[in-house]
Amino acid sequence: MDTGLTRYLNVSIVAIYMAILIAMGLFFSRRQRTTDAYFVANRSVPGWAMGISLLATIITSVTFIAYPGASYSGNWSLITPGAMMVVVPAIAGLVIVPFFRHVVRMSAFEYFGKRFGRFVRLYSSGIFALGHLSKMAFVLYLLALTVNSMTGWSIEIVLLLSTLITVIYALIGGLEAIIWADVVQGILLWAGVLSAAGYLLYLSPLSVSQNFAFAWQAHKFSLGETSLNFHRPGIAVLLLYGLFFYLQKYTADQTVVQRYLAARSDREALRGILLGAVLCVPVWSLFMLVGTLLWSFYKHSADRLPAYVVKGDQVFPYFLTTHLPPGLGGLLLAALFGAGMAMLASDFNCLATIAVEDFYDNFRPRSTDRHRLRLGRLCVLLSGLTACTFAWVLAHSHGAVLALYYATASILAGGLAGIFLLAFLTRRANDFGAKIGIAANLVLTAWASLTVGAKPLLSLGRFRFTWHEYMIGVVGQLTLFAVGYAFSHLRSAPPQEITDLTLAGWLRTCSQSHLPTPSGSSLIRHFTTDLPGEEPS
Repeated sequence: MDTGLTRYLNVSIVAIYMAILIAMGLFFSRRQRTTDAYFVANRSVPGWAMGISLLATIITSVTFIAYPGASYSGNWSLITPGAMMVVVPAIAGLVIVPFFRHVVRMSAFEYFGKRFGRFVRLYSSGIFALGHLSKMAFVLYLLALTVNSMTGWSIEIVLLLSTLITVIYALIGGLEAIIWADVVQGILLWAGVLSAAGYLLYLSPLSVSQNFAFAWQAHKFSLGETSLNFHRPGIAVLLLYGLFFYLQKYTADQTVVQRYLAARSDREALRGILLGAVLCVPVWSLFMLVGTLLWSFYKHSADRLPAYVVKGDQVFPYFLTTHLPPGLGGLLLAALFGAGMAMLASDFNCLATIAVEDFYDNFRPRSTDRHRLRLGRLCVLLSGLTACTFAWVLAHSHGAVLALYYATASILAGGLAGIFLLAFLTRRANDFGAKIGIAANLVLTAWASLTVGAKPLLSLGRFRFTWHEYMIGVVGQLTLFAVGYAFSHLRSAPPQEITDLTLAGWLRTCSQSHLPTPSGSSLIRHFTTDLPGEEPS
């Protein structure tokens, strides 16, 4: 089929997909009359839709490039931390999901404020926003760069188009439109990655069993080193990294917490969390499989990579550009757009929620709901403009201008899981201890980030962080918890109404609500039964 027709089909598929997103935003716009509707979808989302929405939010355009690139160049070790995405909600989610749904209104950081005061709430929500602004810009830039390499479309046009469409449906349709658009994007994502893996197997000169046999012999399916060595990214390090990464996701990531606040009941929220986790692992596995099949394809077929393809991250985009038939290329292109735009839409709405609930409402508590809704819409627009501007600068500076900003954001954005653990697991912790713990985490994270690696930014000789960089977050979270708990003993214990906002207090509340104390097999039954009163306190 000629190139003109191929381009026409691919562009048509992407255009239809984006038109569907705008139509969904228009459909749900008529319901967005309150902040409750705009930020938590009137708490009406079914669990299955929430789970697919989580999938679409977590799988970004970075996944399209990083996972196939990692398995092409090495093995499947990048998927090892993802195991914790299932473990954390399966254990902690049984308690955390219903707890948050009955303690906070819209923002995860409201809990930090109730437990440790205004400063900790504003600090945690502020650094979360800082980190996500940098992430949005990077994802948007990588999306534009990948689409440019596949189609030749201008990076600037892709940046503007992606931002414009995402802002339109996120701004007019609120979280409800975002979640249902995520359902479409999640289905498209599955279809795209399955098609890519299937087409690679079809093109391969080897049989399916031969592909897997050669890859197995070359240790391409390895999940990492088994030795307990914190200096290398072995299985132990990767699992520890994943444990704290996903603990922070489920306890202090507004995009995730906001979704289970939007579920129609505690049971639906828990089902959605578990479904989202279960769906992510096979999608990650498929992307890893694509990279492994690409390695086999270019090793055993007559095709050869050109000289300019020197990194594993470049192989999958090159294959998509040169081998996919008309229609299938458009499907993969739409899935790529969807992966990036789903994350962006979620971040736009969650940053607006933080701006309204954690900042504006804190300083203007008597403002009307109408004013807060208007500000929320404005913040969605400003988030889109900021992300697009940062991505534009990144595209034209190759990272030089934003390198310092990204480094600063990564240092500041750690420690949120440590704050949650300090707040939830200890009755003795107070605002003084939390502040000292935060300071200790910042100092340690900055020192470790600047001194880690073979070529550190700051040379301190033997006074450097010698473990692998994945351990920085683990050590930082544990330091915050330990220091925060220790220094809390220098001040008086919090009053009972505050210590009730802990695990012990929550279990006591459940007991007083005439529900069985969770233990053993009754734990699942206990926390998958809706608590009396669905409205959060």
